[in-house]
Amino acid sequence: MATDRSPTPRDDGGKLLLRLTLGGLMLLHGIAKLAGGVGGIEKMLGGIGLPPAFAYGAFVGEVVAPVLLLLGLWTRLAAIVVAINMVFAVFLAHRDQLFTLAKTGGWALELQGFFFFTAIAVLLLGAGRYSMGGVNGRWN
Repeated sequence: MATDRSPTPRDDGGKLLLRLTLGGLMLLHGIAKLAGGVGGIEKMLGGIGLPPAFAYGAFVGEVVAPVLLLLGLWTRLAAIVVAINMVFAVFLAHRDQLFTLAKTGGWALELQGFFFFTAIAVLLLGAGRYSMGGVNGRWN
């Protein structure tokens, strides 16, 4: 029988670690996009009939959302954005690898899967008390 319990500092520490890991690692991809541009993404979008301007959404998913995760502001919304960003990344650039294994035996999309499922975990868990947004609020 499940019992309700208040979050402990350990629970909030785990939430912080998830947020910092997801936000920090995703932000590195965003910084690379800022430095190198989104020309490749524009070409992929144009190739499937979507407006190339949608490529700038990568900055939202890989720069803005990760910064929000790191700060713990609008955390659940930021996690949704990262998850959607990963769906687009897989669809645009990696769909042929979806059901394949890498040469080392792991799933070919381990990194994308990590980002997606960690974002879903943050969405479900929220920011925790070690965040700028705190534990209150619909999006934290």
